[in-house]
Amino acid sequence: PVMQVGRVRPGAPPEHDVLHPVGGGLGQARPTNNIGIHGRTHGLTSLRRQVLTWTPPERSTLPLMQTPFSNRQCFPPSARIPHSWRLRSALARALLPLLLGTLTPGVSSAPSRVHDLSLLVSPKLPCVWPVGMMPHSVTPVMTFGPGAYHRDLIAIDEHTGTQWDAPAHFVPPPDSGLPGAGPMGLVTSEKVPAWQFCGEACVIDVTPQRDQATNGGSFLITPSLVQAWEQKHRPLGFGDAVLFRSGYSDRYYQAFPGGERFVQTALRKQTPGWPAPVADTMTYLGSRGVKMLGLDGASMGPLPDLAVATHQAGGKLGMIWTECLTGLGPLPSTGAFHAFLPAKHAGGSGGECRALAITEPRLAARLIKSAREKRVADLSVTLDEDLPVTWPGHGPGEEAPRYIAKTLNPFSKLRGPYFARTHLMDAQVGTHVVPPSFSLPPQGFKNSQYSAEVRNTLAEYERLHGPRRFSDLTVEKLPLESMMGEARVIDVSSLTGTTQPKDWPASPAITVEHLAADESRHGPIRPGDVVLFRSGYTDRHFATLPELPQVDRLMAAPLSGTAEGWPSPTLEAIEYLARKGVRCVGTDAPNLGGANPKKALMLYWLAASRGVLPVEFLTNLKSIPEKGAYFIFAPIKIAGARGGYGRAIALY
Repeated sequence: PVMQVGRVRPGAPPEHDVLHPVGGGLGQARPTNNIGIHGRTHGLTSLRRQVLTWTPPERSTLPLMQTPFSNRQCFPPSARIPHSWRLRSALARALLPLLLGTLTPGVSSAPSRVHDLSLLVSPKLPCVWPVGMMPHSVTPVMTFGPGAYHRDLIAIDEHTGTQWDAPAHFVPPPDSGLPGAGPMGLVTSEKVPAWQFCGEACVIDVTPQRDQATNGGSFLITPSLVQAWEQKHRPLGFGDAVLFRSGYSDRYYQAFPGGERFVQTALRKQTPGWPAPVADTMTYLGSRGVKMLGLDGASMGPLPDLAVATHQAGGKLGMIWTECLTGLGPLPSTGAFHAFLPAKHAGGSGGECRALAITEPRLAARLIKSAREKRVADLSVTLDEDLPVTWPGHGPGEEAPRYIAKTLNPFSKLRGPYFARTHLMDAQVGTHVVPPSFSLPPQGFKNSQYSAEVRNTLAEYERLHGPRRFSDLTVEKLPLESMMGEARVIDVSSLTGTTQPKDWPASPAITVEHLAADESRHGPIRPGDVVLFRSGYTDRHFATLPELPQVDRLMAAPLSGTAEGWPSPTLEAIEYLARKGVRCVGTDAPNLGGANPKKALMLYWLAASRGVLPVEFLTNLKSIPEKGAYFIFAPIKIAGARGGYGRAIALY
């Protein structure tokens, strides 16, 4: 991370000088003449033209240090600092480590050791099962000029990349008359409780057996192998997430044509498959109370012909599991917190997800305890064709792509004994994060390409807040820890009804004064806190779409100016939170910007430029305390997407 001194706005008095983060995966350079630290910069590839791109720090030659909040590497006080800094050198030396730690996205109360266990989803990679499924794609449907935003249409099967199986994936419904049918065949994606997505990672290493199978076959993980692990470590039980580590995806998940080795050559019986458990192992784990599994192979089912038996043995016991994990090597045998956060598809067989682990001992123990006690709140709306999950726009031509769900196979005799679906949707469907690249155009974009209306808004924005930045930070580049941290829930429900119909479309304003009042009651907002605005708006208005000519109350009515919008922070409030070291702000409303299109655009530009990630369309915030919960949002890891749909939870 690189710090520079800048003003809150051009012309602000000196007492308003603040330190702004540059880089750290999110922040954009402020429009001052004091540009960072000279020479080679740690974690940044370029400071030219105020465009920043995050790169891993392994090759950095600068001296490094640990901040008191995180194991992230930062500049020590001895690093060369330009004289143009407005702070006195002694004060800078004293405060720099603290400020670097607290103003960087994803530090302070965010976890100090977060592991992304998810594969990158891309058409260039073997992310889709090569039989009976649909190809994945990201298609731009709207981009910068004449409009101000970039939107993507996502085509993705539920079982793409790192993904999970709900019981209904292989267990037929009880009235189907099919082999293995039972009540668990009715448990589709949205019906699985959020606590079952979390637990203590219990890593069973089968790496030596990874390729010890015949071509087209799998090494079989038997109950005796699990029992040997228990003898060495401890008995397994409820709240454990049993993860089978073979290193299979680490080694074989690669770009085509080499990526054929991941699944295709195994199905062709040219190479061995991945290690996977037999049905008796699933039964044994179920008898121990285990409800959550995972492995870094392509499927929980062993090749060539045991997949159905394994899936049904676990599914009928209500077990769920992730497939296609990666990066399990650094996890300890026990003690790490593990979670996977799936897209919340209604009626799904499972779905694409983002998997992670936290290995910082104190935080991991706290989250594991919450998971074992089922104190996990689901904060995401359900994705369904008949629900208002897609942005309708302020007028024709501005609507985001519709959410479409299509069943590929309903236990058909033509395709096999399983259930699976595919989806078309906007990259920001339902509960989502807004990457900087949604509103900040890429380097090289000319402002003259904007419409006259957008150019006028830009002129006003830059007069008040400085130049709008550029960004190439798509969703897969966002650090997971930047969307995690101690939840600071701020109740703004009292703002409902405070606007006048003559001013619509408009949203009640969450001001700096509201934030200061909350701090006076509950203590200061801390660096790294995830601020969540609780208005109850989604809880009240998220309902089935009405019949025409009626419009839904959630989004369409406020955007058309026939109803009040949802509470939304002012730009000054976002500036205030950014100076406090907040790097993620969530809302239980459709967006953070509000119902007025001009104000919303300016807010997105400002948040992206200040390194603040909006997480929008939350729900159920009433289920968590104002302080004391831990918030996690994880978007699906799709290469090149400028929107980040995913899942939000809180452990308390």
